[in-house]
Amino acid sequence: MSHQLQGKIALVTGGTTGIGLASAQEFAAQGATVFITGRRQAELDAAVASIGASAIGIRGDVASLDDLDRVYAEIKASAGHLDILFANAGGGDMMALADITEEHFDRIFNANVKGTLFTVQKALPLLRDGSSIILTASTTSVKGTECFSVYSASKAAVRNFARTWLLDLKPRRIRVNALSPGPVHTPGLAGLAPVEQQQGLLDHLATVVPIGRLGRPGEVAKAAAFLASDDSSFINGIELFVDGGTAQI
Repeated sequence: MSHQLQGKIALVTGGTTGIGLASAQEFAAQGATVFITGRRQAELDAAVASIGASAIGIRGDVASLDDLDRVYAEIKASAGHLDILFANAGGGDMMALADITEEHFDRIFNANVKGTLFTVQKALPLLRDGSSIILTASTTSVKGTECFSVYSASKAAVRNFARTWLLDLKPRRIRVNALSPGPVHTPGLAGLAPVEQQQGLLDHLATVVPIGRLGRPGEVAKAAAFLASDDSSFINGIELFVDGGTAQI
């Protein structure tokens, strides 16, 4: 097995399920020590157990600045620095324009935009020069999706963070890239529909992917590991679509 991340220290936010968990597992398999965050202790403990001895879980919500301060204080005390930051935590749900509420907007933007911003900002003192930052965006950053406008707008903001922050961090040679998954079979994707409609939603989404199926979390994790590694040392500011071609048509 390749050990492209041997000796690296990584943080994956939202690392208890789906793409975040798969990426933390991949980082660990490639030799990194991996810190993960999650909001629920039982899920956090289960994720750490599934990743292995090189994983450390820290309970926290990226929308809470106090939680972020505590997360980074624990990382500083335990590891002293970071080489890789995967700002992955976030989420959203569907709501038609006429039904959007302030709560819906605040919840999604707090997690996806505010959370991403301060996850990165508060990591800066710990990130070594030449580190890699990866932001989870989405194919919705460039495509319209009915009843998904708030989530889509939040991911467009995340994509622009990558473009802008690489300039802010140029003196430190810290790379910032956005990773944009298409429809990937995760609990979050299925959860967009009521239980009795979930399989129908997944089946429908598979039909809109040119490759003919939903993605797997591990496939996105492989792309995240590439962006985290020195193999991508001359890649900066891109939006890497891992989407089976969805955003290309």
